[in-house]
Amino acid sequence: MRIIRASRVLTGRPGEMIADGEVLIDGSRIVSVGPRGSAGEAAAAAEVIDLPGHTVLPGLVDAHVHLGFDDKVHPVTRRSPESDAHLLLRMAENARKLVSAGVTTARDLGARDFLDLELRDAIEEGLAVGPHIVAATRPITITGGHCWYMGGEADDEAAIRRVARENLRAGADCLKVMASGGQMTPGAPPSWVPQYGTEQLRAVVEEAASRGKGVAAHAHAHAAIRGSVEAGVTTIEHCTFFTPSGHRYDPELVELVAASGTYVCPTVHGAFHRVRKVHGQEMLDAWLAGVASMREAGVRQIAGTDAGFAVGDVANRTDGYVGGLEVFAMAGYGNAEIIELATVLAADACGVGEVAGSLDPGKRADIIAVAGNPLERLSDLRNLALVLVSGRSVGQAGVETVTSSVG
Repeated sequence: MRIIRASRVLTGRPGEMIADGEVLIDGSRIVSVGPRGSAGEAAAAAEVIDLPGHTVLPGLVDAHVHLGFDDKVHPVTRRSPESDAHLLLRMAENARKLVSAGVTTARDLGARDFLDLELRDAIEEGLAVGPHIVAATRPITITGGHCWYMGGEADDEAAIRRVARENLRAGADCLKVMASGGQMTPGAPPSWVPQYGTEQLRAVVEEAASRGKGVAAHAHAHAAIRGSVEAGVTTIEHCTFFTPSGHRYDPELVELVAASGTYVCPTVHGAFHRVRKVHGQEMLDAWLAGVASMREAGVRQIAGTDAGFAVGDVANRTDGYVGGLEVFAMAGYGNAEIIELATVLAADACGVGEVAGSLDPGKRADIIAVAGNPLERLSDLRNLALVLVSGRSVGQAGVETVTSSVG
């Protein structure tokens, strides 16, 4: 057993803080959470990690990553020049970078050849260092549509159901569907063009639900956002309200999203400032204002960075997670609220809320400790002293980063 003691313990729920608190863990699970001494007699036999001046909180959740994104596809062979073996190694390194930033659960929303499943299982077996991965495998998209090269092309309902079933048979934890076009696939429909209608999206939802899984819908266009809500997807990714002339916020459509309870992952990321500088301020500021307006309308939002994609010539790094949270702060979100959407809410949206996202007895020991107080300074989330993934201590090189003391 281990006891982690710190000046503050944040459970993940907004404003819920235990001063001078402790967390007792046994193997991969949390046993108890409370003020110092609350573990009682169990403390006598436990290893103690005492962290004065630190804050303990749930491991962070990145609800939208691409550990193995590669858009360098040959137009004739329809293949990337990067071998599966090389790509899997790169994915493992990206996973290590993610966990080094305090991310203990990540939802990978698009990978080719089921490599995300290979990496997920290797991490769970202890063969690689990284967060728990919720894997979507191949995104479902139209022929030649956004991210077609990942292998999930399907044009009609029968084909959509076939690809969905193949993904689920392979072991997908959720499904991803490209409800609209995107910005990073040459020759594909642009982001403001829907790729599927409501009934086609509902087919994806039905197939996922038959296995107890959720659906993430990539949706920029107004019609794609509406169709995603009507179809009953679990999360809407991006939700930018793009038109040929740029971002156009739609209050009535936002009311529909809010009333449905559908989660929105607006994919704000740490590269925001560099992208705004290089690609123009007006559109990106309008988009960020839309994110804030969705919050005011009651839309449930979660943290996800879209890490792995390059935005033009600006890299969106897998170890830049906290920078994305700071963009929420720019939009007027409070620190406690941000921590909630990065832990409790994101875990629930990713389908792992019963085992992760908050510090509660019985849940996985996915825990981080940081020097300072992120309720006062969000940047303190970068001051990592400890990262536990199911009770395993990991750090920059996959080793424990603090010195334990028995007490």
